[in-house]
Amino acid sequence: MIVLFDDLCARGFEPFASTRPLGEMRAGALLIRERWAHCLGASVSAFVGAPHLETFTEFDAPPAVRGTLPVGTIIAHTRAVPSLIGIQGGCAETHVDGWLLNGRLAAVRLATALDSAAFARAEMTLESLVAPTSVLSIEGVWLDEVWDIVRHLNALLLHDIPALAASLACAALEADDTDARGPVVLGGHPVWLEAGARVEPYAVFDTTLGPVLLRNGAIVQAFTRVVGPCYVGRSSTIMADRISGSSIGDHCRVHGELSATVMLGHANKGHEGFVGHSVLGRWVNLGASTVTSNLKNTYGSVALWTPTGVRDTGLQFLGTLFGDHAKTGIGLRLTTGCVLGAGANVMDGMPPKVVAPFSWGTHAPYDVYALPKFLETAERVMSRRSVTMDAAQRAHLTRVYTFAIATARWFAR
Repeated sequence: MIVLFDDLCARGFEPFASTRPLGEMRAGALLIRERWAHCLGASVSAFVGAPHLETFTEFDAPPAVRGTLPVGTIIAHTRAVPSLIGIQGGCAETHVDGWLLNGRLAAVRLATALDSAAFARAEMTLESLVAPTSVLSIEGVWLDEVWDIVRHLNALLLHDIPALAASLACAALEADDTDARGPVVLGGHPVWLEAGARVEPYAVFDTTLGPVLLRNGAIVQAFTRVVGPCYVGRSSTIMADRISGSSIGDHCRVHGELSATVMLGHANKGHEGFVGHSVLGRWVNLGASTVTSNLKNTYGSVALWTPTGVRDTGLQFLGTLFGDHAKTGIGLRLTTGCVLGAGANVMDGMPPKVVAPFSWGTHAPYDVYALPKFLETAERVMSRRSVTMDAAQRAHLTRVYTFAIATARWFAR
């Protein structure tokens, strides 16, 4: 049994922490939850997160922790992102009671049963739960800041794609030099296709810098250039432009240039417009010609709003962090290092660098997006991906809406 643990730092990873636990964010090719399950060889049963996420529900995501955790439960840190090939033996090594990632405690095995109420204290750490006596060192990276999802993307994809391709028994795409219609493969890394993936004529894959993996149901349409390392999730479609160095989750649509960007899943970028070094939460929709800036004119490091104030990221390239259910209007221009809160629906030319969650309007200061209208739109958007908003999801969105409105003062710092 694995339980994922959001510490106090992870609970500040806005604009995503308003609506989801960190384990349900994508780091590299997979969700962090999927990475721990893959590496430890066991399913994730629950998560420990902020109180406002107790009602979180989404697809196959586990629920918030409740009751007593039995002896042997593994508590894994969500800011620890293990390599997909970093653990040998997984949970079977029952003598191991601690896992160190880059010398820091990333997971522990409970030696005694634990009441989940103990996690009510936000400052709790793994070190306070168990003093491991037998530890295993594993490889991977730490997410010390929310922008580390972008910082580590390229390195993670280079490791993830070959490991996943091997586990999925994918077939390598063979270029046909006798057919002028392609597909064309440039470079020495492979293009892997899971069964059910499809590549149309005149597609070009540049694998000079890394491999490409297309999952079941993924489609690469004609006249698209895919530059590795790049991961395209199940039933996602990429269309007629340059897609490079990105991790695209399931059921996404991508048109226009996309670079070094993570799309959690079920997001729509169906039109032209550059998006680079950005993170798109679930159910994000970008209006036609929405453009992100990912580089300052001074070529200096990018500053980003956080709940504790504006911080220097140390990154030269950083675009926009789009919270879940965020929407942009036609021709929106987003400045370098922008934060668009969950549920925001903005339609002006250039919003400020931080937009509060559930904002609505054509210019700042924005109105508050009325809850009934937000839920109506969200339900309609989800239905277009054949997903029905059930009562539990409606209740969760209502809960996080209330939380976000109450804490929107953070976004003014």
